[in-house]
Amino acid sequence: MRILLIDPTASFLDFALRCEAQGHEVRWFLGPDKLAGGGRYTVGDGLMPKIRDWRTSMGWADLILNSDNCKYTHELEGYRSRGYPLFCANLECTAWELERMKGQQVFKDCGIDCPDVVEFKRYDEAIAHQMANMDKRYVSKPCADVDKALSYVSKGAPDMLFMLEHWKKSGKKPVPFIFQEFFPGIEMAVGGWMGRDGFAEHVLENFEFKKFMNDDKGVNTGEQGTVMRYVPMGESSLAKALLAPLEGRLIREGYTGYIDVAVMIGKDGSLCPLEFTSRHGWPLFQIQQALHPDVANWMLDLLHGKDTFKPSTDIATGVVVTMPEFPYSHITRKEVTGFPVWGINAGNRYNIHPAEMMLGEGFNEKGQKEPMMVSAGDYLLIATGTGKTVQQSKKRAYDVIDELEIPNSPMYRTDIGNRLEKQLPKLQALGYAESWEW
Repeated sequence: MRILLIDPTASFLDFALRCEAQGHEVRWFLGPDKLAGGGRYTVGDGLMPKIRDWRTSMGWADLILNSDNCKYTHELEGYRSRGYPLFCANLECTAWELERMKGQQVFKDCGIDCPDVVEFKRYDEAIAHQMANMDKRYVSKPCADVDKALSYVSKGAPDMLFMLEHWKKSGKKPVPFIFQEFFPGIEMAVGGWMGRDGFAEHVLENFEFKKFMNDDKGVNTGEQGTVMRYVPMGESSLAKALLAPLEGRLIREGYTGYIDVAVMIGKDGSLCPLEFTSRHGWPLFQIQQALHPDVANWMLDLLHGKDTFKPSTDIATGVVVTMPEFPYSHITRKEVTGFPVWGINAGNRYNIHPAEMMLGEGFNEKGQKEPMMVSAGDYLLIATGTGKTVQQSKKRAYDVIDELEIPNSPMYRTDIGNRLEKQLPKLQALGYAESWEW
């Protein structure tokens, strides 16, 4: 199969390598690199060939993926309407994620209860609202294509007021953002792969670990690791409550690809939907590869209305490995490029998912330079492990990391999956995550 990867976020390296390894012909386009002053990405250099223009390959491709749901999405909509084989976000469902008020309305239109939210366009409006509701604790979320770290979960009214004043004084131009009243509970998510005629049978239940440090301390990076499992739609209470009601709407909107709903589950089992992710998430998409024996053929089948998706139903744990100055990444790309990663071998390669990496050189044990994978940024790789239980999968993921040696202070959380030891029994008592085993 001929696969075209439109990759403005430079997050498809692992997928591209796996497609090539399974005999597919791949053309990979990367957008300009902001950290290189708008120059070319070095991600993947020496590992995968790249093309300079994706448009000239549209007619060549049997399958087309876009790693982003903003860059090029508007232009791709015209190709979608003409029947090109796009397996990625469209404009309408991108708005469900980015325009949060619209996303909340979609939940309600599809019969899914969700809490009311309030949208603001100026900090002063939000300050006034919090001042009038000092007894309420809010979560603030941006309504635009901006850094997910800008989402903020306050500890209470004084905390939120400080942050609003801080953002205002910093001179940052506010994007539209919402307040959602804090809902205590356990956060979980469920996602599915949409084809022409609906969801694939297997859906993905998953738990994200978003904060930079152990025990959910530090800044929100979006995702430092995730634990996931595919289960049949009919065996997932969460999917039946949150995905099944959306299926008809998604078919009418012509959405194809992955879509995910994050939710808080209260002590009484009540659900508070938080947000959509209408795209290939990262590192979620890389971790999913550990559960996909067939990398891409099933995607094209879904576009043709046939469900041949047969993932592993093992539990997978993925751990993000980075280096300074992640998560801020303000320094230029060249300052974090060329650091070797020793220890990659045939035994662990399947469970190493390169992100910002390239082919370079490093010293071997004899002091000689030889070709090896090196860094091409500070977001190095994701290590995965799989098993019948969470404990088995997380141990295998960390065993992979232990086999690697990386200079320049590699960083990763050492507790991905740990909180599920206490959370899974609580969820299962409420009828969720029934088939999981700690």
